[in-house]
Amino acid sequence: MIQGTEPTEQDIDLSPVLRAARAGDPSAWKFLVNRYSRRIFGLVFARCHSVEVAEEITQSVFATITAKLLEGEYTEDGRFEAWIFRIAINRLRDHLRRDRIRPDAPAGDSLEEIARAGVHKHQDSETHARLRMALEELSESDRDVVMLRHHGGLSFKQIADLLDEPMGTLLARHHRALKKLKELMDTEGNSRTSIRSGSPVRGI
Repeated sequence: MIQGTEPTEQDIDLSPVLRAARAGDPSAWKFLVNRYSRRIFGLVFARCHSVEVAEEITQSVFATITAKLLEGEYTEDGRFEAWIFRIAINRLRDHLRRDRIRPDAPAGDSLEEIARAGVHKHQDSETHARLRMALEELSESDRDVVMLRHHGGLSFKQIADLLDEPMGTLLARHHRALKKLKELMDTEGNSRTSIRSGSPVRGI
């Protein structure tokens, strides 16, 4: 039996859990669901802003890993988290391409802190809108890095494995993406302030 529900260690050894899951141990499956379902749901919801779609994709991801584990199509090599989030990202991209929707998500609180918006949690709805718009200005690859780190909760090593990129390159991209987010947030905030005050906005 698998004890506990959701350890916080990024480098937990999942081998015994996965072996138990393959053997049909319900506590092993409960462990995996408890550990990953909320993170996958949050990642998807942050891009599509639909509870229904987020639930559907989360369920689809777990249906896939269940089938692949039971059929022996996954070999544990210490990269289970990267594998499961790769499935989630691919399902999300398929959905966005298929329905041709533009992501419209409220940003997570952790990203608000990164962007240094200077407001308390849930106080300023404009902050969510500005961050949403700023995220859309990033390239898809940079947005994936930010979302995997701050919504998916993956370590940089896990993201590097998932995206098959050198750690140094990934860290540099993450730093540049956050810097750009802050600049975009500041620019948008200044523009809104100018409009409300009746001051001319540069570039218009």
